[in-house]
Amino acid sequence: MKHVLIVEDDTDIARAVSIGLRGRGHEVSIASSGRQMNEILAEAEIDVILLDLGLPDVDGIELIGQVRRWSQVPIVVVSARHDSHGKIAALDAGADDYVTKPFSLGEVLARLRAIERRSGSGGGSSLVRTGDGRVVIDLSAHILEVEGAEVRLTPIEWNMLAVFVKHKGALVEARTLLTEVWGPEYSGERGYLRVYMSQLRQKLEADPARPAYLHTQMGMGYRFTP
Repeated sequence: MKHVLIVEDDTDIARAVSIGLRGRGHEVSIASSGRQMNEILAEAEIDVILLDLGLPDVDGIELIGQVRRWSQVPIVVVSARHDSHGKIAALDAGADDYVTKPFSLGEVLARLRAIERRSGSGGGSSLVRTGDGRVVIDLSAHILEVEGAEVRLTPIEWNMLAVFVKHKGALVEARTLLTEVWGPEYSGERGYLRVYMSQLRQKLEADPARPAYLHTQMGMGYRFTP
């Protein structure tokens, strides 16, 4: 059972989703504004946030950034915005997933299950050190150290790294990586991978143009060899 915080100013939508989630055994809190959301987050342990971007008092993208400054709680954006720019902005700000309105309860539940699988990835091998000692990855503590200095990753970058650690040494197909990090509807969006793989290499590799850990297998996917 998860404690889900629904941040939605449309009371009908909030009530319908709340009833559905409670019927599946989840605990639910509801906020109709960014201010109420922050009040609940300060008082309760929340496992997942379902966030509408169109709130009356604050832009949802800005709110994601505020939360990410102090918490890695999973955020699923629920929005009427269908343009790709809005989706990319939300994901870059730190959202873990994006659902467009209208949506079904089944779709929301599937996204929650996917987040649960991703948060459990890594298992007993959550601590990884590269053979040359340059990079130390602690997935459970969300700490990345490169040459002794802590390096900050975005939630998307952490999710990608978690997949690579889980499959270290093995080929991870592009479709698999997209599905595990962004969800099945993004399985063909290889442009996302090129952007985020470049960012990840900039943070991990001594020479991003000649990577020692994150290798591209042309036409197939990627391989992480620590």
